[in-house]
Amino acid sequence: MKINTAEFIISNSIVSLCPQERIPEYAFIGRSNVGKSSLINMLTNHKSLAKTSGRPGKTQLINHFKINNNWFLVDLPGYGYAKVSKKTKEVFQQFITDYFEKREQLVCAFVLIDIRHEAQKIDLEFITYLGEIELPFCIVFTKADKISKGKVDQHVAAYRKALLANNWAEMPHHFVTSATEHTGKESLLSYIDEVNQEIFKENNEF
Repeated sequence: MKINTAEFIISNSIVSLCPQERIPEYAFIGRSNVGKSSLINMLTNHKSLAKTSGRPGKTQLINHFKINNNWFLVDLPGYGYAKVSKKTKEVFQQFITDYFEKREQLVCAFVLIDIRHEAQKIDLEFITYLGEIELPFCIVFTKADKISKGKVDQHVAAYRKALLANNWAEMPHHFVTSATEHTGKESLLSYIDEVNQEIFKENNEF
């Protein structure tokens, strides 16, 4: 897939105010400082479509970007550590939960995980939550350029082992990416394109 247009549409924290268009949505979420904005900018060929920041937790709203006029890329607040108040963090969690459980146009979530670290409890818990609500998702390992190929393989294997130990039948579909080196860009966009084609073929609502 080639991205020709990427347009910011709306930011909000109320699911009912999200765009009403019946086109597929793909949500990107991960722990704060996982490199989400850099990945989104790499995928869309923009330097600043999503705002990057050295301060974790800056994304605090549901951000909709219309891609090629036929699907939405949704940038969600990070979970876990963020320099915000406990009350604000609870609001994040509520509207993120509302979005995942109520948004009919959402067809897949991409859970971003920093490949430099071994399996983190908070990431495993979030993946388990998505499994419990039966939302299709993929894992996107980020920052692969920061460690050796051997370490990348070791850490992916560690996540596979942790998930299998947590009653998963198999490792979820996953991608290894680097926003700096554009690693994984084509495979991730091809995956979205394939899902879109199936949706448009089978469901006249989209």
